[in-house]
Amino acid sequence: MQKPCIFFDRDGVVNHPPTAARYVRSWEEFKLIPEFFDVLRIVQERGYEAVIVTNQKGVSTGTMRREDVDRIHDNLMEMLDGHGLDLRDIFVCTAGEDTHPHRKPNPGMLLEAAKKHDLDLNRSWMIGDNEKDVEAGRRAGCRTVLVSGSIESPYADFRVADMKELAAFLQDHLEDARAV
Repeated sequence: MQKPCIFFDRDGVVNHPPTAARYVRSWEEFKLIPEFFDVLRIVQERGYEAVIVTNQKGVSTGTMRREDVDRIHDNLMEMLDGHGLDLRDIFVCTAGEDTHPHRKPNPGMLLEAAKKHDLDLNRSWMIGDNEKDVEAGRRAGCRTVLVSGSIESPYADFRVADMKELAAFLQDHLEDARAV
């Protein structure tokens, strides 16, 4: 039986977006948003899979190395495991071309995750901090939540100001996936 999933954008949802540079290039630059622990705990308690889908164009431009992205993600998985949490997977698109099927706003990473892990996209959610995330989720058939205190979106199904508000939103809106 297919399981629903919560897809998360990375920069701006899982971790603070980079400030000085355009990309988070190392683990030392990666600053987890503390409320992500609460959000992920709610997702898991409700029986949803959790997957990160992230564009990392800096690899194709030579600004960062794929090995550094992988190290960030390995360390993130270890950190989450230390808190009794886990992610089903992390999908990374390093392509620089906006037409690449996996580069958000295209839904390729979500579609690949659904195929690989037998996920029900119609019962899934995409959570991101910009319109590209929202569009990718919509194109994959997911409900969408925009996490932004400043961006208005006519396309997102829901909008919350920040990760703290997202935790409360999910507490109120995620049904128990195992009851379906």
